Amino acid sequence: MTLDNLDLIHRRGIITGAGQGIGRALALEFGRRGGHLLLVGRTLATLTETATLVAAVGGTSEILVADLTADGAVARVADTVASWEVLDLLVNNAGNVRAGRLELSTDADIQSMMTLNLIAPILLTKAMIPALRKSGQHRGSIILGISSGIALVGMPFYAVYAATKAGLSRFDESLRRELIGTGIHVATVYPGATDTAMMTSQNAGADLGWGRRPLDDVITDLMTALEAGEHEINTAPEGRRAMQRLNVTDPLAVDAAIAPTLEALERAVRDHRSI
Repeated sequence: MTLDNLDLIHRRGIITGAGQGIGRALALEFGRRGGHLLLVGRTLATLTETATLVAAVGGTSEILVADLTADGAVARVADTVASWEVLDLLVNNAGNVRAGRLELSTDADIQSMMTLNLIAPILLTKAMIPALRKSGQHRGSIILGISSGIALVGMPFYAVYAATKAGLSRFDESLRRELIGTGIHVATVYPGATDTAMMTSQNAGADLGWGRRPLDDVITDLMTALEAGEHEINTAPEGRRAMQRLNVTDPLAVDAAIAPTLEALERAVRDHRSI
């Protein structure tokens, strides 16, 4: 497949979950390239910090404090950018996680993951497609979904999270095919364990297969691949990619490799939550 390079300069767009982690890092990257961004998140203080950092690297931004799981939140985002002449970037990054055995999960935690990780990006993308298509007629628009390596290899104690991230991946894939010829480039990112605030309550280390990559390295790989026009962007280290390949050819071998670590893994991840 021939890939066309994407121009990432002076993008005007929306980044959800922009107050920290991958969302903030992407805001800085697009800001560094002269972008104007709507930073969406739940906490004014962290969004304000991101906006200050974006300004320091040469970008501009607006802030919208919004819980994307709340009724009317997508409409608020749409109203905020309705007056923009150009909207050529949408980054569906906002997400949350609650690890642990499924039967111990609360219905509220399950609903929260499903709503923020999957339903919200679908509804927001639906609302933004007309503007993205219009802007895409000039130099192309971008929809970027932040999935997870767990979408490629489902891990124990992350069943619901895995379901939401796999769902986002297939949503992006289907939408990419639906939008062929419209000027909208749809890409999905599969980060492995990344050293961000989202991982501070997760205690699994490299011995359990959860070695974390520095955020800067993940973002460098992501932006390089996006600029090269890739659609499926995998930032996992080679060790994890080997497991991903094995999961395609011999998934029961992955089961067998994980089984001896189950007890230790459950202890290490049972308090992992960002909800």
